[in-house]
Amino acid sequence: MSKTARPWVATLLVVLAAAAILWLMGRPLTYKGGLIELWGPVGAKQSQMLLDWYSASHVVHGFLFYGLLHLVAKRRKPGDRLLAATLVEAAWEIVENSPVIINRYREATIALGYRGDSVLNSVSDIAMMIVGFFLAGRLPVWASVMIVLVLELIPLAIIRDNLTLNVWMLLSPDPSIRAWQAGA
Repeated sequence: MSKTARPWVATLLVVLAAAAILWLMGRPLTYKGGLIELWGPVGAKQSQMLLDWYSASHVVHGFLFYGLLHLVAKRRKPGDRLLAATLVEAAWEIVENSPVIINRYREATIALGYRGDSVLNSVSDIAMMIVGFFLAGRLPVWASVMIVLVLELIPLAIIRDNLTLNVWMLLSPDPSIRAWQAGA
């Protein structure tokens, strides 16, 4: 295998390893009965289907990881930076689907019935990060910033949640934000 192909193959192996770990953790492969749909709306199917409202936040992860790695690992080849970003995203998917974090989402956010992701959804989340990473590498900075803003504002307007609020509420829950998110 050529040196240039190694990081790309390693990236694929990281995604497959994450899927295997999630499955071994007891995460369902798909929604009940093997149902697979393109979109999981807010509710029981969210985080179980291929895409959902939080897919946008994973695209944002890709933009953020690209920017950060561009600053701190500029001399590394793009494939190596993608591998690093994929390792971080895969690790997050594993941690996010642990009982501790699932319970934290239930306690601190509006995700009262959150059950975690299906393996399908987690792999899709990692793929969405990779899409964001590739877009960030090909678009001018101004376009990347605009896309990130749109990907944050649309879910905020429609489901009253986005990456920014998700992180805020996980780290420092605010009752007034939670009430606003719940429509109170």
